[in-house]
Amino acid sequence: QKKKLLEELGENRLPYLTPASADFHQLWKTKYSKLIFRKSDTVPEELHQMVQESFLTLREHNCFFQDLVRIKGKDFLTPVSRILIGNPGCTYKYLNTRLFTVPWPTETYDIKYCSPQIHDACKALMRLNDYLHIETVKALQGQDLFENKEIKATTVIDRKQSSATSLTEQGSVSKDQSSVCVPEDDRSLKNRTSYNLTLLNYMDPLQMLYLKQEPYFGMGNMAVSWHHDENLVERSTVAVYSYSCKDSAIQESNEQELEGRDPAVWHVGLKVAWDIETPGLAVPLHQGDIYLMLDDLNMTHQHCVLAGLSPRFSSTHRVADSSRGTLEYILGQCELALQNLQTDSDSMALSLKSVEAAVVKQVEEIHNEVEFEWLRQFWFQGKRYLKCTDWWLKPMAKLEEFWRKLEIMTSLVLSEVRKEQQIEEQRNETISCFLLLLKERQKLRKEWTAR
Repeated sequence: QKKKLLEELGENRLPYLTPASADFHQLWKTKYSKLIFRKSDTVPEELHQMVQESFLTLREHNCFFQDLVRIKGKDFLTPVSRILIGNPGCTYKYLNTRLFTVPWPTETYDIKYCSPQIHDACKALMRLNDYLHIETVKALQGQDLFENKEIKATTVIDRKQSSATSLTEQGSVSKDQSSVCVPEDDRSLKNRTSYNLTLLNYMDPLQMLYLKQEPYFGMGNMAVSWHHDENLVERSTVAVYSYSCKDSAIQESNEQELEGRDPAVWHVGLKVAWDIETPGLAVPLHQGDIYLMLDDLNMTHQHCVLAGLSPRFSSTHRVADSSRGTLEYILGQCELALQNLQTDSDSMALSLKSVEAAVVKQVEEIHNEVEFEWLRQFWFQGKRYLKCTDWWLKPMAKLEEFWRKLEIMTSLVLSEVRKEQQIEEQRNETISCFLLLLKERQKLRKEWTAR
């Protein structure tokens, strides 16, 4: 299907614009205004130095790993190597793979790092996280001001004058991109800008045997294909710090007549989702540049990363949806499930308080969640983070202890439903929901064993 699509597109590929294109700024203003760009010279030099040193430190300590992700039932290694750093106990899931944070230094937690250099690297990225949070709040507040001015405006803006807007300036939000904005309260703003983790990426394109070609616009080699970022708080911003390593052998082209993007330079590509008429954008990323994908841009648009020639790091700060993705959450679920387990004070024998279908269903769902979303995910890939810290070992040992008790509870359900003194209708209802979850567990165990 992909080959057929490329053949059909041929010379009729969709158009895309770069900063050298005449209509680039106008298109940005009208269709991509929630992409905010900050050039490197707007960022404090001290922060640049700390962050870039942290990237190099983590690479020197072999802390970047290719993820084995699952797409349509098949496993693939990502071309980009990654590491997740963030709040202690936080996780991030994408493409059926759960990543566990290397915690950045937090006063209320006892975190032991494998070396002082890794501690310093994590601390630097926490500093970057704080800086990006402040910049994001400013950008969103600025966007509100622009939107409100546009709503109240009674005169028509001179489009010719506004087309001179520079890359780093924010345009007013077009009516076809955003609904009318009502200024939000401080709590909502905080919820959408308080980054709880960063997914760090590293790739050296010259070490890759093969990179996919961007299929729709002909933008060239892709490091990351078109996608929406997953598992985020709704309408939360994604903030990205980009660092392309210097290489004297690689030079950028200064030719204005160059068609399309400069293949030596890394770019972020953007397109409007499910839109075959609006041209895409390819925005160059230089050493220390920052860009913000504000509000609902991640939902209404897709983005990709277009590979240059030099090695590149990026720190992508996110507000991960923590409703089901934190250690605190899963430990709480375990405590909830174990409320149905009781111990006889004399014989110390274990038994269930209830075998009602709803109770059994809740406990067995938690059982599956602990095993397949946490324990197997961690031991499948998470143990590699031991190169940075052993922080997750104690929580995982605790989860394994809970899991063993959940296994006992499953056995107790089997014993109870064999007894004949139960009302047949209730017994059948319990067996029915119980068997569905056991079959799901058996199926998932086979899949994980095969992996």
